[in-house]
Amino acid sequence: MSSLLIIRFLFAVLLASAAWFLHPFDFPAPYSAVAGFLAGGAIVLFEIQVRKTTLKRLFGAAFGSLLGILGAYIIALVLGHAFPAGSSTISFLEILLLLWMGYVGLMVGANKGDMLNLGALGGLFGGEKTSSQSFKILDTSVIIDGRISDIVETGFLDGTLVIPQFVLRELQLVADSADSLKRNRGRRGLDVLQRVQKMTQLTVQILEDDFPNVPEVDMKLIELAKVYNCKIVTNDFNLNKVAQLHGVEVLNINELANALKPVVLPGETMRVFILKEGKEYNQGVAYLDDGTMVVVDNAKKMISRTIDISVTSVLQTTAGKMIFGRFDDRMHAVHDKSASQSERPQGGSREHPAPAPAPQAAEARGSGVGAAG
Repeated sequence: MSSLLIIRFLFAVLLASAAWFLHPFDFPAPYSAVAGFLAGGAIVLFEIQVRKTTLKRLFGAAFGSLLGILGAYIIALVLGHAFPAGSSTISFLEILLLLWMGYVGLMVGANKGDMLNLGALGGLFGGEKTSSQSFKILDTSVIIDGRISDIVETGFLDGTLVIPQFVLRELQLVADSADSLKRNRGRRGLDVLQRVQKMTQLTVQILEDDFPNVPEVDMKLIELAKVYNCKIVTNDFNLNKVAQLHGVEVLNINELANALKPVVLPGETMRVFILKEGKEYNQGVAYLDDGTMVVVDNAKKMISRTIDISVTSVLQTTAGKMIFGRFDDRMHAVHDKSASQSERPQGGSREHPAPAPAPQAAEARGSGVGAAG
């Protein structure tokens, strides 16, 4: 690091020395030297910022700026033939076009550069990693679900979140639906996107790519993930399976939520609130705070009460986790409402009914009651 600082300082000193002897803009020697040293410092600062960018962004910025300069040159030729030569207005317009299109090309190229796959060029770029580790395409379902914003806020996702334009169109159609439930879900999805865009941990990028010959949005997502070799973030079970068949990596929010649920072993004791009757004889049903369904034998008479139960088995399904337990009034306590409200249960919910479970837990409940029956 010290040698790098010496090189940067020598560069600024050399630029100041050159300005001292050459007198740019007819400045006196001392002023020229100061201007040269400041210019060298500005170049060093620019170099420090450029070192932080990826090769893809540099390549995209260079290519975009060249296209912008080329376009400005062509337009300047047309203006030179259309107006009298030597006009100060034409000279100003030419400089304006050059700066404008060069700047726009630089910024757009740098922004889109991360989508380039330099590994396909081979040679010097053969070792460049593809974007599969840095780009995640968001599905409509995971945007509407809303939990993606909480995950982003915790910092467990890195890279860039890509939102295809066709996903935004589908989200807008849901937000404009005549059905009030769908309309509210669509508007919540738009609010989630605005919240994610304001976070500094990730970059959110709108992608214009589309596949007109592919009518289904799910297949568009899969084709897009194939083109850019990146992952799809979803909570759609069917999309997850189809994408795996196509060899596309998927980050499933529901699988993440199931993996983060507390581990319960048979024989452990936990405290739950019996919410309703089960399908089997003398069964009660409870739900944990995360929506996990708990089927309790010998608990039908304990509906609307908080009890301690013994875990007998745990069933893990693709839709979620189910816990089976048994209540024995000779061994376990029954807690009345006033006592249970003052303390938080160890494994289950509070005395009052559990909150609305997550979508995957709702599906688990449906299948779980059937299993219980």
